Amino acid sequence: MTALLSLGSNLGDRVANINAAIDELERGIPHSSMFRAPLYETEPVDVPGEYADVRFVNTAVAIETGIDPDELSRIVHSVEDALGRVRGERHAPRVIDIDIVAFGDARSSRTDLRIPHPEAASRRFVLAPLADIVPDFILPGQKRTISELLAELPLRPAVARLD
Repeated sequence: MTALLSLGSNLGDRVANINAAIDELERGIPHSSMFRAPLYETEPVDVPGEYADVRFVNTAVAIETGIDPDELSRIVHSVEDALGRVRGERHAPRVIDIDIVAFGDARSSRTDLRIPHPEAASRRFVLAPLADIVPDFILPGQKRTISELLAELPLRPAVARLD
């Protein structure tokens, strides 16, 4: 099964936070392959006004795994916790944020596990990295590929690839 994860950080050494999270995911998730997207610096989306200038670094990974969505969610949360994620104010700055964007064609609307991610198809900071690694993937409930969805989004909030 292909799991798509979106990762973001806007506190501390953002790149190091992302790299540490990916290393922990690679160690914690049984997988046959993992593909990592390039890093992007992104304007924040839906943040409280006092955080409007705090930019994120985002990326995505695609993982071929045999575990189920609940186990993946447990591993993701344990990685966030291990790296110092503090849960509290919605959309506040964070050391690391890892979202399960999709898990094959699975769907879940439970409050503790929502897949596909309900806002993924409308977020450039999610789709741009995913388009680099799985451009032809169709998110459950969508009719267009990730690349097609990305092409239809406005250019703001902006994302810029870090080289």
